[in-house]
Amino acid sequence: MPHRASSLYAIISNENLKLVTCNLKISLLLLNIKNLRKSFATPDGSVLTVVDIPAFSLDSGQQTAMCGTSGSGKTTFLNLIAGILKPDGGRVELDGSPISDAGEAGRDRVRARKIGYIFQTFNLLQGYTCIENVLLGMSFGPGADRRWARELLERVGLGQRLDHFPRQLSTGQQQRVAVARALANRPKLVLADEPTGNLDPTSAAESLGLIRETCRENGAALLLVSHDRGVLDRLDNVRDLADINRAAAWPDAVEGKT
Repeated sequence: MPHRASSLYAIISNENLKLVTCNLKISLLLLNIKNLRKSFATPDGSVLTVVDIPAFSLDSGQQTAMCGTSGSGKTTFLNLIAGILKPDGGRVELDGSPISDAGEAGRDRVRARKIGYIFQTFNLLQGYTCIENVLLGMSFGPGADRRWARELLERVGLGQRLDHFPRQLSTGQQQRVAVARALANRPKLVLADEPTGNLDPTSAAESLGLIRETCRENGAALLLVSHDRGVLDRLDNVRDLADINRAAAWPDAVEGKT
């Protein structure tokens, strides 16, 4: 009888362990992509498939770099995740919520609350000061918080330039404003599109370190795309877009006439 009881206890314990492990995996999974597809019409009337990704996932807090040549679909991939573009097919889930199924307004809400985006050209509003650019980003989420905006700018080394306009800043400083703005709504995921493309090697290394550090401090996952080997070598987890994107493997594939 004791042997039978201990065996039963072992079975229950194993099942509980499996359940805990399963729940842990679910809780860690932040971004889940299935059969994502996007095509664009070309001037000659044919249809060019840019993104065709069967599966991709990212865990909470994970930092991953995606490499690929120019024109391989890296920016399109990020824009699909962010909900800026709507896919032709497939599914994008962020934190358990489907982004791809939502309308434009719904995708905008998810992006404002859960995604920070660092654009290659920074996309700062030239008529707004540093702190106003960050506050404007907040207005699309939970609401403006001047104290948090100031703290973010101080963290990226711009505490003395809160009231400066973008034209009064160096390229590296403008990017720091973009980093602060991307983190303004405490996102769960930060997307970075060639964030060091406009910087010299020294500034690029400093900027990448800043992005990674601020993401860690705020508990945000990071998905960065770049073709800069100097950037890619600094991240442990690097994926080649061609390995997951069937369209990148055959970039000239055309589906037919529209």
